[in-house]
Amino acid sequence: MFIDIHVHTRYADMMPTRPNGTMPYTTPEQLIERYDAIGVEKAVLLPGIGPECAIVPQSNEEIVRIARQYEGRFIPFCNIDPRSMTNSSDAPLGHLLEHYKKLGCKGLGEVCTNLPISDPRVQNLFKCCQDTDMPLTFHLAAQIGGIYGLYDEPGLPQLELALQKFPKLKFFGHSQTFWAEMGVLETPADRYGYPQNPIDVEGVVPKFFRRYSNLYGDLSAGSGCNAIKRDRKYGVKFLNEFQDRLFFGTDICAPTTPTPLVDYLLELKNAGEISQTVFDKIARGNAIRILGL
Repeated sequence: MFIDIHVHTRYADMMPTRPNGTMPYTTPEQLIERYDAIGVEKAVLLPGIGPECAIVPQSNEEIVRIARQYEGRFIPFCNIDPRSMTNSSDAPLGHLLEHYKKLGCKGLGEVCTNLPISDPRVQNLFKCCQDTDMPLTFHLAAQIGGIYGLYDEPGLPQLELALQKFPKLKFFGHSQTFWAEMGVLETPADRYGYPQNPIDVEGVVPKFFRRYSNLYGDLSAGSGCNAIKRDRKYGVKFLNEFQDRLFFGTDICAPTTPTPLVDYLLELKNAGEISQTVFDKIARGNAIRILGL
C-alpha cells in the first residue's frame, strides 16, 4: 500500500547506544516488522553521515549492504557531505555520485550538513547531483550551530535561488523549518516546531510548488504530517493540487517512532476528501515514477 520515501536504519552490531543506553535507530529486522504491521511495501534508506546528526556517522556502504540483504524491501540513497574530498567549491563530488549510482543508489540524502544553502560547497553538491540526475532530500534548519540541516532565512530565499539555479535537480523538501512555511509565519520561532494555527494566508512553500516544478514534498515525520493536518481544509487542497509531487514517508528512526501519516491519509481517503487516485500517487505511485522503481 505504501512506499516510504524517508527512513533510517542500522545494523545492531554497528549501532552505538545513546548515553542513556537506548537504541537511536531501528534495526532492519525491526523496521520490516513495523512495515508489515502498517502496510509499507518498501522504503528509501537514508544514511546519516555527518557529525551534526549522527552519534557515529554511518557509511553509504552499510546502507547498500542492507538493501542488498533485504532485496525488494529497501531502496538505497547515498549521502555525501559537501565538504568531502577537497572541502572546496569545485570538489569532484560527481565522481562519488556516479560510484554510488552504479551500486544502486537512487538519490542523495538526507543532507543534514549545517551550512547555508548559498555556501559554494553546497551549491557544488547541487550541481553534481543535477549533472548525475540524482534527486536530493534535504533537511532545512532555522539556525547555524547547535542543530542539523541546511540553513535558510525566513521566507527561504536561498532555497528559491537554488530552485532557479538548478532547474533539473529534484529537491525533496523536509523538516520543521521547511514545512512551517506552508502558511505565513506568525513568528520566526514557528520554524523550530509544528505550527497549529490555520493557514489563512499561504506561505512560501505552496508558492514555490507552483513556481518550480523541481520542488517535491517529503511528507515524513511530524513536520510533514503537521503541514497537511494543521488546517484540514487547506491540507486537502494542497494534497489535491500537488498530488504528482508529494511522497508518503515516516522518518522512523528509533523503534518507537510514531507514524501518524498512515492513519491520516487513510482517513482522508475513506472520507472522500482525497480520491483513490490521489491517495495512490502520494502513497506509492510518485515514488515509483520519480525513482524509476
